[in-house]
Amino acid sequence: MAFKQTSARKLLAESAFGQRPYVNELRERYRMTYQRPPSTAEVNSWGHSLDALARLLATAGLEDVEMLVEFALPMCSLRADVVLAGRDPKTGDPAYVVVELKQWSRARLIPGSDELCEVIGLPRRATLHPIAQVTRYCEYLRNYALVLEGHGERVTGVAYLHNAESEGIAELLTTPGADNRLFTRTTEDDFVRFLRETLCFDDSNQVGDELLASRFAPSEALMKVAADEVLHRSHFTLIGEQHTAFSLVMRTLRMAHERPSGTKELVVVAGGPGSGKSVIALSLMGSLLRDGYPVAHATGSRSFTRTLQQRISNNDRDSGSLFTYFNSFTGDRSSGLAVLILDEAHRLRETSNGAPLGSKWGVRRQIDELIDAALVPVFLLDQHQVVRPGETGSLQMIEEVAAKRGLTVRHVDLDGQFRAGGSRAYETWVLRLLNIEPGGPLEWKGDEGRYAVHVAESPEELEDFLRQKRSSGEDGRITAGFCWPWSDPNKDGSLVNDVKIGSWERPWNIKGSSGVGDLPSSDLWATDPAGFGQVGCIYTAQGFEYDWSGVIIGDDLVWREQGWQSVPTASEDKVLDNAPPYEFHRLIRNTYKVLLTRGMKGTVLYSTDPATREFLRALIP
Repeated sequence: MAFKQTSARKLLAESAFGQRPYVNELRERYRMTYQRPPSTAEVNSWGHSLDALARLLATAGLEDVEMLVEFALPMCSLRADVVLAGRDPKTGDPAYVVVELKQWSRARLIPGSDELCEVIGLPRRATLHPIAQVTRYCEYLRNYALVLEGHGERVTGVAYLHNAESEGIAELLTTPGADNRLFTRTTEDDFVRFLRETLCFDDSNQVGDELLASRFAPSEALMKVAADEVLHRSHFTLIGEQHTAFSLVMRTLRMAHERPSGTKELVVVAGGPGSGKSVIALSLMGSLLRDGYPVAHATGSRSFTRTLQQRISNNDRDSGSLFTYFNSFTGDRSSGLAVLILDEAHRLRETSNGAPLGSKWGVRRQIDELIDAALVPVFLLDQHQVVRPGETGSLQMIEEVAAKRGLTVRHVDLDGQFRAGGSRAYETWVLRLLNIEPGGPLEWKGDEGRYAVHVAESPEELEDFLRQKRSSGEDGRITAGFCWPWSDPNKDGSLVNDVKIGSWERPWNIKGSSGVGDLPSSDLWATDPAGFGQVGCIYTAQGFEYDWSGVIIGDDLVWREQGWQSVPTASEDKVLDNAPPYEFHRLIRNTYKVLLTRGMKGTVLYSTDPATREFLRALIP
């Protein structure tokens, strides 16, 4: 949970001769954890900021107080720079100070916000105010570290800008709460006084170990808030195998405490697009939270998780933290959660940091980390949605891992179909079209008004069709194969029209997690009405649905007399650059399978390849 457990005395002793060996130690820990080297700025911070904090602690007479350096927050990928662990001088209770260290010398607020600021002298980039940042770290610890449950007052957060004079960050000091928790070189005496009043040395050397050894799970207070959010926003009726899956998870949890330690039952729920996997997930979340069970929801998709955080938790940053990622459980072997819901489990990877299993950095399989994190791990997957190299989630893989560990797997196949208008015929048609299921392409004969399928003669016709649907109150999006470059926005904030087909030009959805003007970020492209007019790709469309789906099949997949041919040279997806031909062919067909199953009422297809358009016209009257 921390890269290094030390004290100011030990750090200063290490740097006594101008050497800072702890920097190399931290660099190696970082590299092992993330399988990439840390940035130069991070390495500089370890050398200069830790030294500055250690010297100030020595001045305060607190050189033996424990320093938990690069403390990893539970169930997320964030790290606090330092957590100081000691005791309250007045009560003797454990006391923790979370310290955010900055090397900034000058910074100012971004106009219109007291939470966002920018560093003067560097390229303009919005960053969170250090106090806003450390406040969230403290709240996160209170919500998840069970050793702190009911004792939230034991955690305090401060920021130390050791290179700054107060005059250089005057605007930041005007933010509420900053006057007594944001310290600079000018106010080091105040920081020393604050630390002496807040901390003293723990003779038993147990306080830091207690935090590191704590079980981490949602606190009762957080579960109460989140249950209210989820239950009031998620009113679903589970039918057929959906209810079977829900009941199986609840039964498995009831039985979990009766099984011997170390034995578990895993639940796997498999189903095609729109079969109700996420409906089951949210129904479980609401029910379990209401009954006081610690539960979390994880995916491998930033877009999907960000949308859940925003929509389900109404942007409440506490309850939103229950929605996280597969790689957030690398240090968790405690089964602190009752249930961990792994949505879109087909996106599991071999290891959480991307390192090959068995290598120096690939020590544990990601699936083992997730199994260990909860009493009942629940895997929700669609094996035909694997679209990237390295995605390993499948029923076979889960069963093989479980067998090696002596664990039981219980499996439910969902037979419902809620996306694609409830049209089993359309789902079968897509699987046969792309040769994902045997039998070859079928003529589309309709499905009793459940679902509509059209072929457009041009991208203009495709877009006009969707605009007409939008004018009548329905929603729609255009997606395409990744066959065009994807540019950053222009300096004036306008988007680059990367997707060019004849005279028709449109931009991809915005790169990154920040919107531009009124346009949504890539994470919210599929759910924000302003996303229309930008073309989405597999990475922003997977996991979402809308009324009408316009799909542009690019030159990376074309139909010839002998069948489908994939064309790697037509792809701009760098993730697929090194995929062998057979793997590229499988992943490209899975990609279009996902894009073709986003619409709930209908799909409009267009292919950039004339022969493929003729083939589609023959199938779709």
